Amino acid sequence: MLSFFCLSIISFKGYSQLSTSFYLNESNSKVAIGYEFNDKLWTDLRIYSGTNIENFTPEIVLNYNFVRKENYNTYIGGGIILNNINGVVIPLGIAVKPFESLKNLSFNIEFNPIYEIDFSDLFIRGFIGIRYKLK
Repeated sequence: MLSFFCLSIISFKGYSQLSTSFYLNESNSKVAIGYEFNDKLWTDLRIYSGTNIENFTPEIVLNYNFVRKENYNTYIGGGIILNNINGVVIPLGIAVKPFESLKNLSFNIEFNPIYEIDFSDLFIRGFIGIRYKLK
């Protein structure tokens, strides 16, 4: 899956943009490197902080902007999380762009349920974050 993500970044031309993000909740945080394929479709490789090399926990998601306005976007996605948690994740969020002069900066609020396969359990989490699209 990671190799597909890397190949997609290298081979896609045209609109594409890289982004970087930081997400925070009360128990953990994660950093992300993202890639926008077009106005609607983007992906993130998210790495949880506080993990050592043995507990390296990546989350790979593909998101779809179903509403795209000048000052905000709403999105839904799907992906996987591996290692400390093994499961399926379905992010649902809103990205608010409050500054006219900084349209590449957004503040994200994300509802992030995970179905953990090993425990057959559903975890409901939420994150707040900041995202910046690189030109």
